[in-house]
Amino acid sequence: MENLKALSYDLRKNVVDMIMEGKGGHIGGDMSVIDILVTLYFKVMNISPENQDDPGRDLFVMSKGHCVEALYAVLAAKGFFPIGEVIEKFSRFGSRYIGHPNNKLPGIEMNSGSLGHGLPVSVGMALAGKMDKRGYRVYTVMGDGELAEGSVWEGAMAAAHYKLDNLCATVDRNRLQISGNTEDVMAHGDLHEKFRSFGWHVIDVKDGNDICQLTAAYEEAKAVKGKPAVVIANTVKGCGSAVMEDKAAWHHKVPTAEEYEQIIKDFAERKEALSNE
Repeated sequence: MENLKALSYDLRKNVVDMIMEGKGGHIGGDMSVIDILVTLYFKVMNISPENQDDPGRDLFVMSKGHCVEALYAVLAAKGFFPIGEVIEKFSRFGSRYIGHPNNKLPGIEMNSGSLGHGLPVSVGMALAGKMDKRGYRVYTVMGDGELAEGSVWEGAMAAAHYKLDNLCATVDRNRLQISGNTEDVMAHGDLHEKFRSFGWHVIDVKDGNDICQLTAAYEEAKAVKGKPAVVIANTVKGCGSAVMEDKAAWHHKVPTAEEYEQIIKDFAERKEALSNE
């Protein structure tokens, strides 16, 4: 587990390097979601380059597709493609490493980025698994700003109706979106109660950037029968460096040279602190 926590800081650096080279990217959300992705890919899901064509593999949809940099970093760490190539070619003309998930790449099931689509598509995948009697599970990660999309709640209603206990959604609840605080833009209120009222098993993670807490939540989700599960991960936008943390301005931003140096220094210090815990 400590190795995965350390890995999350290495991957944060890869993300920032990607954004610096590509001159663009959704850095704040990348930092809040990366621990969720590390947990899913390295502790929870049955997904690897070796089984990517196996119809029994678990399926993942990155609904908040604008944070593709974090997904690319994790997929590269799993061995789907080389990280050096991603950093060099991210967001360049003609590159396959574009600014939203591209299913021409190994390990990516669905093009995404038009918000509100990931959960409904995941419902379809999970329902197909039930109909075909396959044992796979379906996971999707949504941003909290994304929950203003009506299609999310249509999908949530359908998932409960069909008792899709092979479906697990995650909300990256960092409370910030491009135009400010979610509660000012489109208030969510009590998300736990909202999902519960739609017939979901709801798991709240107090620190959604803590891999131990996330792992426990996903293990609980696997044990749920007769209904879908949602993990509400209370994260920090820009997590990993005080330069970025909890600041809406870092939703989409390229660091200056000075900011880059401080951010990388912060990552290194926090990674070092893990060995002293």
